[in-house]
Amino acid sequence: MASLQGLTIIPPISAIYQKIKASPPPSHGGSSSITKVVNIARGRCFYCKAIASVQGAPATYAKEMERLSAKESLLLSLKDSGGFESLVSGNTTDLQRIDVNERIVGLERLNPTPRPTTSPFLEGRWNFEWFGSGTPGFFAATFIFQRFPSALANLSKIDVSIKDGYGNVMVNLKLLNSIESKFILSTKLSVEGPLRMKEEYIEGILESPTVIEETIPEQLKGALSQAVNTMQQLPVSIRDVMASGLRVPLSGTYQRMFMISYLDEEILIIRDSTGIPEVLSSSDAPSSPMGGSLTEYES
Repeated sequence: MASLQGLTIIPPISAIYQKIKASPPPSHGGSSSITKVVNIARGRCFYCKAIASVQGAPATYAKEMERLSAKESLLLSLKDSGGFESLVSGNTTDLQRIDVNERIVGLERLNPTPRPTTSPFLEGRWNFEWFGSGTPGFFAATFIFQRFPSALANLSKIDVSIKDGYGNVMVNLKLLNSIESKFILSTKLSVEGPLRMKEEYIEGILESPTVIEETIPEQLKGALSQAVNTMQQLPVSIRDVMASGLRVPLSGTYQRMFMISYLDEEILIIRDSTGIPEVLSSSDAPSSPMGGSLTEYES
């Protein structure tokens, strides 16, 4: 690693991987650390500290470096495609889609987790970075952007929390850049095999909106004040129901099968019954010492 006028220059993982292929790893047990800053969708960064264990066979070491290189390639491709915002607004081009899908396939063949449905890596909070047509995320995004202009409604984030066989999909929506609302979809997850799972919808909850008063346009402040006064005059029982959100029972209405084609500590890739991929990134990684916009992770 070289330095130029105080700036640290770090070679890409793919270049390190090619160099390692040309020279065998040490004969004794040990480890090798490679540090890399990788940009991902939505302008976020991952500060990667990839630890590849060297325990004898050079082929095993080289395959691990190939996996890290393929993961870096996918993350960069997601960023180049415009990230989550471009995807949900329908601005992703066909060329960008095929490029991302090509890199998804390249990473899937290097899946390091043979039984992902029972792996502890599966539990945690995951951010949706990529989904195709036909997935629940795509339907939610299409519904919003076809009915509301971007200045009126914006789908800012979709994530899912998985714990003890249940999932909570959270859709974050912002109206008029001043009113934030969340829709939470509760699901039950059943293991159907080492790769296959079944997802059943249980309940949908539309939380009460949160108003950011500082960002409300002047022409709407009067209407907001009237709405608040009207709410305060409602019976306590109705106010309590509205405060807890609108609950919609969904048991028995929808279910789907999907398989986990790739899983490690930072990336989750699943495919539904039609083969459409969804890419999620972990949001549980510890903060980087380099700053709030970076997330350090080890693989």
